[in-house]
Order: sequence, then C-alpha cells, then structure tokens
Amino acid sequence: MAIAMQIVIDAADPARLAEFWALALAYRQQPPPPGFDTWEDFARSIEVPEAKWGDRAAVVDPAGVGPRVFFQRVPEGKTAKNRVHIDVSVSVGAADREQGWALVLAHVERLVGAGATMLREVPEPAGHCIVMRDPEGNEFCVQ
Repeated sequence: MAIAMQIVIDAADPARLAEFWALALAYRQQPPPPGFDTWEDFARSIEVPEAKWGDRAAVVDPAGVGPRVFFQRVPEGKTAKNRVHIDVSVSVGAADREQGWALVLAHVERLVGAGATMLREVPEPAGHCIVMRDPEGNEFCVQ
C-alpha cells in the first residue's frame, strides 16, 4: 500500500496560490472540517490568532484521488529555480496529438488569464509541453 502524501508550496499569499492551483488542477478549495461553516470558525475554535488565519490554504482533488496541495505563508520570497515542479497533464486521454495540443493551449490561456506567465515551449518526442510560472514565480509545465 502506498503512503499518503501531500505537496507543500511556500507562498507569500496562500489564498491566491490556492485559488490559482485549484483552477490549474481542476481541484477545489479544501472545505473546513465537519461542524464548521468556515476556516475562520475552525481557527477560532483551536485558538489560532486572527493575524495568522491567512497563513495556510489547501486544495483537494474532488474525486479524492490526487494529492492534497497545501500552501503555507513564508517570510522569504522565491530566489531560485524550483528543484521540484508540477506537471499539469491536460492532454492525457486525448484522441490524438493535435487534440492534445489544443487542450494544452486552451489550458495555458486560462492560466495566463489567472496570473501565470508562459516561459517557453519545449518540444519533446512524446509530445510538447509549455513551461510556465504561477503567480508567485513557481515553475510548472502544462502538457
């Protein structure tokens, strides 16, 4: 049996990155624990100071299959290239390469509209990908 895992991304604005990555991955914001209408209600119940309420956010796969992605506020900004990145594989299941590339381009356009930056196209034997940066500069690929 595999061991459960989550992806953790350091952020200046966890809520903004969570919103972006929910769109990028077709995920949703993680709802608060049962018995709480909001995350603020939950934070208050466990005595998290109000000044810290925006320090964390998470998105989850609505089907419960993919890993949780957790965003945590850190004081320092991003200073170098990521050592690990996320591949957003929107072309999986496409009927052919042409349809797959059309899916990639449409998703890239949505992500640029949500604050991402397109860096470059990388031709690969198995199919092209586009290297991008999220709104805080973290590199990722759309394929």
